[in-house]
Amino acid sequence: MDQIYQRAEAFLFGRRTYEAFAGTWGTWDDPGDSPIWTALNTKRKYVASTTLTDPRWPNTTVLSGELAAAVRELKAKPGGELQVFRSLLENNLVDEITLFTFPVLVGQGRRLFPETGLEWTLELGGSQAAPSGVTIQVYRTTGRSRNAS
Repeated sequence: MDQIYQRAEAFLFGRRTYEAFAGTWGTWDDPGDSPIWTALNTKRKYVASTTLTDPRWPNTTVLSGELAAAVRELKAKPGGELQVFRSLLENNLVDEITLFTFPVLVGQGRRLFPETGLEWTLELGGSQAAPSGVTIQVYRTTGRSRNAS
């Protein structure tokens, strides 16, 4: 996880995810040894929102206009990765998905993707397992699924 967050040039959040992260990671004092804390608190953050007007977490910019155009503009800038916490697949704005699978069954929870929507094919770019049992898979998007309705 540390390496993934360190690769980011910036983060793109929806309003709810931003508020959750800002209310936790954005309020904690620097522990001095957390690459995730350092990345989230020092790197640029973008929030897609039509209701958030005064973000309090430093280095935050609200994207309130046409989201797809704003993200295309961000992706066109030179630099490192723009990391997102929800999919922008519908507008073909996701190049790679890093999926963490934790060895825990909770029996309930929010879906990562909606029940209906576009189907995409993915190509495995790499996979590894941590000593804790967490597996990390990196997938590249390769386009719409041929089976998509």
